[in-house]
Amino acid sequence: MDISAGLLAMLDDTTTESRVDIQLEALTLAVSADLPVLLWGEPGIGKTAALNQLAEAVELPLTTVIASVHEPSDFAGLPVVGDDPAVQGVPMAPPDWAVRLVRAGRGLLFLDELSTAPPAVQAALLRVVLERRVGALRLPPGVRIVAAANPRSSAADGWELSPPLANRFVHLHWTYDHDVVVRGLGGTWPKAELPRLNRARLPEAVTFARRAVCGLLAARPGLVHQLPKSEARRGGAWPSPRSWEMTLRLVAFATAADASRDVLSMLVRGTVGDGPGLELLASMDRMDLPDPETLLADPASAVLPERGDLRQTVLDGVVEAVRKRPDQDRWNAAWSLLVLALDTGAPDLVVVPAATLAALRRDDWEVPASIERLAGVVSVSRRADQAVAAGGVRR
Repeated sequence: MDISAGLLAMLDDTTTESRVDIQLEALTLAVSADLPVLLWGEPGIGKTAALNQLAEAVELPLTTVIASVHEPSDFAGLPVVGDDPAVQGVPMAPPDWAVRLVRAGRGLLFLDELSTAPPAVQAALLRVVLERRVGALRLPPGVRIVAAANPRSSAADGWELSPPLANRFVHLHWTYDHDVVVRGLGGTWPKAELPRLNRARLPEAVTFARRAVCGLLAARPGLVHQLPKSEARRGGAWPSPRSWEMTLRLVAFATAADASRDVLSMLVRGTVGDGPGLELLASMDRMDLPDPETLLADPASAVLPERGDLRQTVLDGVVEAVRKRPDQDRWNAAWSLLVLALDTGAPDLVVVPAATLAALRRDDWEVPASIERLAGVVSVSRRADQAVAAGGVRR
């Protein structure tokens, strides 16, 4: 036994190295925002290990509760009859783990195997997840809630999550990194650098989050509430006023932490679903675009976006601004911006705006010399289109 203990100690003797982990960063931001998180993933891929690392990093004691082995009364409370029930009522006594969390005043409550909890237990968990109530006790503000679940196909006697319970969580799909596993088994496991909130950016982050979410929902009122039709999708992320409020909070936290787009994408899609989440991300991209009127007023100092889709949107906006208020100076300025786009990006992006802008010319407007720079690009594009059309006719 002594020899085996020594061998086990050698196997446990590992080192760590810093590594970017967008999954853990997204989880940390959601926990910091005091939102319940549900980790979805196949068995054995490291969901529990991630929770242990998070609890250690944020210095919160971890309390694990296996939801599937508990009765509904373990979350709703056990009735305790007192001396005079008619006067005092019958209080609902909380379980011991809830009492320990209240005494500690802080902690990380981990609800494991959530997808194997029967519907009655899921119903009892509603108040725990949303209102932080366990029986007659209210969990203190310093307690954060994270749950884990396996997909129904790989869960032991699994159930679909009920829509009311699913809509209370930020859903993060957990996967493993092949390189991390191989290097970890070799003795070096990653230690993720957790995001830090920038205190100076808090007001800016709140303003940006409100503009982003409210601007999208004002333009797309149908996204406010969309209950999925299939039972499986109802057990995941979908948009509702509650989940949009969670999304607003997550956008603010991600902005204050200067999180990457990948992290922000995981958070918003895990709260309102893929479709609405991607629409929000696209709307946020457009919020940062330069005003076409500002570009037309001073094209010499204009800076265009690097991303092709955003640059195309800006150029289309410039041409549309000229169409709404046609003027020769504005028309000439728009040509200068198209030349700038030609010099600093892909030539094909200026073809459609150039053709549209040329059609806006008035008879008394002189043609600027800069048009000659774009004539070749438009001509080549038209010849290519004609060649494709001719090829289709021959076929």
